[in-house]
Parts: sequence; structure tokens; C-alpha cells
Amino acid sequence: MKILTLFLVLLSTSFGLKAQQYDDSKVPGVVVAYSAASSGKYIGSPSLAILPNGDYVASHDLFGPESNEHERATSKIYKSTNKGKSWKEIAEIDGAFWSKLFVNQGGLYFLGTDRHHGNTLIRQSTDNGITWTDPVDSRSGLLLAGEYHCAPMPILEYNGRIWRAMESAMGPVKKWGKRYGAFMLSAPVDADLLQADNWTSSNILYYDSTYLNGNFGGWLEGNAVVDKEGQMWDMLRVDDRSTLEEKTARVKISADGKEAIFNPESGFINFPGGSKKFTIRYDEKSGLYWTIANVIPDAIKLENEGGNPAGIRNTQALFSSADLINWEQRKVLLQHLDVKKHGFQYVDWVFNGKDILFLSRTAYEDGVGGARNNHDANFLTFHRIKKFRNLL
Repeated sequence: MKILTLFLVLLSTSFGLKAQQYDDSKVPGVVVAYSAASSGKYIGSPSLAILPNGDYVASHDLFGPESNEHERATSKIYKSTNKGKSWKEIAEIDGAFWSKLFVNQGGLYFLGTDRHHGNTLIRQSTDNGITWTDPVDSRSGLLLAGEYHCAPMPILEYNGRIWRAMESAMGPVKKWGKRYGAFMLSAPVDADLLQADNWTSSNILYYDSTYLNGNFGGWLEGNAVVDKEGQMWDMLRVDDRSTLEEKTARVKISADGKEAIFNPESGFINFPGGSKKFTIRYDEKSGLYWTIANVIPDAIKLENEGGNPAGIRNTQALFSSADLINWEQRKVLLQHLDVKKHGFQYVDWVFNGKDILFLSRTAYEDGVGGARNNHDANFLTFHRIKKFRNLL
């Protein structure tokens, strides 16, 4: 049974500081972190990894009008030593945004940008997330200088390399979506990942207004994924506001990671939740690809006909596929009937034996007014899907 937890939030008033209680007893899952809507700082970019010793580590950043996301963003690191039943903040990182935790060769890393549309950076921790290296130059983790975009997307190990999809934010049209160009980063698995020279970048494929009969709004937040024939793909979220039928774009990546190719005639395919961030991973035991995605149920489609599919984030569901093209829904994981102020989004997840573990950027009621809207989340929540293969 979930225990009612009351927290203290410090609110500024004309009389100084006073305490106000908030209530997370109705929030699904285990609450990892909370930030009240009144703070002007919202929970972003959930990331999850399992350490070699079996402990779990989680992260998120802070965005919003009172955050420093556009200057030098803040990320927080948490650890659980009891399989996700409780969490403790162990670090705060200055200059980390949209970043992904991952383990490589036994070491813990954090890869993302330093701010909203910032430099691409990687950090390493040798004490399980408590302290981190400082990426000040190309020999210590500054991989790409300029304006870049990403999210906590998978770091995939394949064919002796690690792969990570990215986006440039330096397109000719400086607007959301239109400024983004898709590309792939990769490096040898056993290389010093803090050395920029060890990383290979593909060419960048920028926004093209002719795609999707002129309805293409941009692509972002790509997944590095390998099909069963050994072909590497960057599978991206697609912005198309002309329909609630969502889709992904599949960009082909060469074996050496240097070339990205896209065919607009065959590269767009239907994908549940494809207008929001999704993560794809392959499970060898089931022989299937799995994703957790912000699907739009048929009843919600009827209520929101003509709306922007990217703004509907009230349902997260588990899907599987044998071929990365045809996807079957296995289970609705999280759902709230309200679309405007409730959302489960930007899920990051990992396989853990028979289970799937995932983190959600969750907008939910908290007893003090709830989230500002479905996008500006006030909670980071942890969840477990027990014996997920039994859903087949």
C-alpha cells in the first residue's frame, strides 16, 4: 500500500518564507523528485541506468522560466539501493541538459548538452554518480561545440562501437523543428569516451519543407537501433500537425557511422506515439523490439480531432514489434482522462531480467494546484513492469 507522504515546499510571500504541504499519495509509481509549478522550474529529461553493483541511478534536468536552461542548465542525479523503492539525491551537475546516463565498460557516463541548444558534452563518474568529470575541452568531454539538441535517448552497443543519435540545432531557419538536423555519433566501445577525436559524426540531414506533402514540421529525439539484417537506423520523432495518425522517420546509417541517408518516399512509417519522445530497445529473449510510447487512444482522438498530436500525453503504453515497422500494443501502463494538466512523457526505460524499469516525467495533481499543464511536469516517477514477456 502506498503511504501518504507530505512534503514541505518553501513559498515566497510578502511576510517572508512559509511552509506549504503537498500530497503525492495519488501519484502513480514511486516519486523520485518533485518541483512545484509555483517554482517556475519543471522536471525534464528522465534518464535511468543500472550500475554494475545492481543499484539504480536516475537523473533529470530542470526547465522553465525560473530555470537556467538557456545559460548553464542544472541536472540532478539520484540513486536507489533497494530496487527503486526509495531514492536519494546524490549529485547536482552544473551545465548538463537533455542528458542520458549509461554504463560502458563498467564506467558510468552522462551524455547530453550543457544548456538548451548548447555544446555536446560527456562526463564520467568513477564513484557511481557522486562526482563527475568537468568537460572543459576536447580532451575532457567537450565533443561538439555549437548548438545541438537531444534527449535521453538510447546509447546502443553494436559491432564494437557505441551509437547515439543527435540533432544539430543550427539549421537555416531558427525555429523549433525547422532548425533541427538528424545525425549519428559513434565511438569504439573501448575508446576513451572523453576524447572528442575518438568520436565519429555522420553528415547532418536538415529540415526539408517538401516532406510529407508540406506537412513536415521537423524531426528530433532519434533512436539508434539495429534491424535484424544488421542495418543501423536513426528512428526519429516526427512533427506533423495535419493528422492524429503519428509516425516515425527512419534514417539509414552506414556501418562506419559516417553517412546518413533518408528516402522521403519510404522513410516515414506509422508509429504509435511517434509525435512525442519514445525509446526503442531490442530484447534477445523474446526476439522483439519494445517501446513505451505516448499513444493516443481512439476515444481521445475523437475528442481532440484537429488538435496537435504532440500535445496529447495522458497515456503511456507498451508495444512490441518483430520488424520495427508493425507494432502491437501490449498494455496501457499509465493513463489519466484529463489531457490538459496530466501527462506521462519522456519515458526512459531499461530491461532488468524479467522486468522493465522506467522513469516518467509526470504532470499530476499534488494538492497545491497540480502541474502548470501536461507538458510542464512536477514529478519524476519510477515504475516497474513485472514479467513483461508474459504480456505476449
